[in-house]
Amino acid sequence: MNNEKYPQRIDYGVILSVMLLAIISIVSIYSTTVLIQDGGVGMTVRQVMWYGLGALAVLIVMQFDSEQLWKMTSYLYVLGIILLIMTLLFYDRPLAARTGGKSWIRLGPLGTIQPSEFGKISLILMLAKVVTKHNSYYRQRDYQNDFLLLGKLALVSIVPLVLVFMQNDLGTALVYIAIAVGVILLSGVKWQILLPIFLVITIIGATLILLVVFRRDLLYQTGLFAPYQFARIDTWLFPHSGRSDANYQITQTLKAIGTGGVFGKGFGVSDVYVPVRESDMIFATIGENFGFAGGAFLIFIYFVLVYQMIKVVYDTKNEFYAYIATGVIMMIVFHVFENIGMNIGLLPITGIPLPFVSQGGSSLLGNMMGIGLIMSMRYHHKSYFFSGEGEEFHPGS
Repeated sequence: MNNEKYPQRIDYGVILSVMLLAIISIVSIYSTTVLIQDGGVGMTVRQVMWYGLGALAVLIVMQFDSEQLWKMTSYLYVLGIILLIMTLLFYDRPLAARTGGKSWIRLGPLGTIQPSEFGKISLILMLAKVVTKHNSYYRQRDYQNDFLLLGKLALVSIVPLVLVFMQNDLGTALVYIAIAVGVILLSGVKWQILLPIFLVITIIGATLILLVVFRRDLLYQTGLFAPYQFARIDTWLFPHSGRSDANYQITQTLKAIGTGGVFGKGFGVSDVYVPVRESDMIFATIGENFGFAGGAFLIFIYFVLVYQMIKVVYDTKNEFYAYIATGVIMMIVFHVFENIGMNIGLLPITGIPLPFVSQGGSSLLGNMMGIGLIMSMRYHHKSYFFSGEGEEFHPGS
């Protein structure tokens, strides 16, 4: 391998994008909690501390090359499953009573963590390993091999997905699904197989929405749906028709963003109350303070970050890394798409934070670990190929 081909081992484009998102996060949280809500700086300080831990996580993760990650993946996947099971056993009950979710574990004075955020990383690694190993073993692709690969990916995904569903965390479950879908689309499975599957899923989704609106009683009889899930669909479709907390939240968010205009009202200026503004609805602060221009600039930074991550994959030309990067990119893109979508009323509220910007340690740390995986690609820039036998890993030229 000619190392002169990759003289730059640190991807400063990724670092700059994350740094800009960190500045936006800290400024927005300070504006929300101190200037708008007349609170203390504690939440802003904690966000800075979480970013410090996240930077440390990036430095640690990027030290592992693809061979080491390959060997660790199975253990990390099992660890992720164990953490999800422990969450169901030891979840924070007072918090669950208020929110309905069982996805948090309290660590005494340190606060709470959400293990499912770290489970995303272990799932990404495992999906990448399964696809890479399968494709290296089955060089000649046919329908039988493609269906076998889909079965393997389904088995790997279903266990953590079911555990997250049991935590009543629909938003995180959707992220897990988005990660799996992204890896499947890049895995080489024939479109003749994927197209009918996605058409069936689309039809089922549309049918469920129609049943929620017109024949909700049929869905109640199945026992598979909770009232809060119906409420979120109602809030999405009819945001101004109800008087629930969710309706109030989305109505106020739309007012805050709308009154921001093109350039916003100014830093820390707000006359619209928005619940949970510092977390899931942080985009309301950005839209109200900095207007359409501020929101567009934020989306542009996400675009640059995703572009830089894709560029790293093309530069390193490593199949295992390519699938890892696909999972990380899908995780971040889905978060951005869903969070901003629900803030502007285009998508239902699911409790998904805005990556690198919303207040919250677990989500931020999980995303920074994903960045560490991307940074590892450029840092080691080795080209490997995998054998289809056992766990053996062969460095190539």
